[in-house]
Amino acid sequence: MSAPSPPPPPSPETLKHSVPEDVLGFLTGTFLVSFGLFLLQDSETVTGGTAGLSLLLTYATSAPFEVLFVVVNLPFLALAVWKKGWSFTLRTLLAVCLVSALSALHPRAIGSIEIHPVYAALAGNLIIGVGLLVVFRHRGSLGGFNVLALLAQERLGWRAGYVQLSLDLAVVLAAFAVVSPPLVLLSVAGAVVLNIVLAFNHRPGRYLGT
Repeated sequence: MSAPSPPPPPSPETLKHSVPEDVLGFLTGTFLVSFGLFLLQDSETVTGGTAGLSLLLTYATSAPFEVLFVVVNLPFLALAVWKKGWSFTLRTLLAVCLVSALSALHPRAIGSIEIHPVYAALAGNLIIGVGLLVVFRHRGSLGGFNVLALLAQERLGWRAGYVQLSLDLAVVLAAFAVVSPPLVLLSVAGAVVLNIVLAFNHRPGRYLGT
């Protein structure tokens, strides 16, 4: 007697995230991203993307990061409306606002801490990468280069992590104008860590939840 055939794979409808799962996913992902950014800001290192650009502007002008992060992302939100639709854009806006709000919370809850820049750059970017994965898998992004990277993956088949790595390195290299060369080199290493996390884990077809 032959063995019974395996059951058919579940349809996309049965894999869709529920509203509570999306809410918890967004809170978890944005908390991780904001905490990773807190580590970077406390050690004066940077990362790529609009978060890194916002950090650079914060170091250069002393303007609050949480304000700059929203302002820098506004043009990319317009791109998201055009290419991805309102549902994705509203999720992205929500994620950006949550990261902004939580970024203001961490310094008040934890205060200034002494942390080695090497640890901050590597651990901070690792945490940010994991947080981005959570947000991506709940059909959102953090705007900016995330939108461009996701569009390149969906339309051209390029891996989002590799696309974002190229863009992020450009931002990190611009940090030479703001922070010391040793911190820039640490930031480059951190950006590589972040994008390796995305490249190895965010691939079409690997994660079936929608």
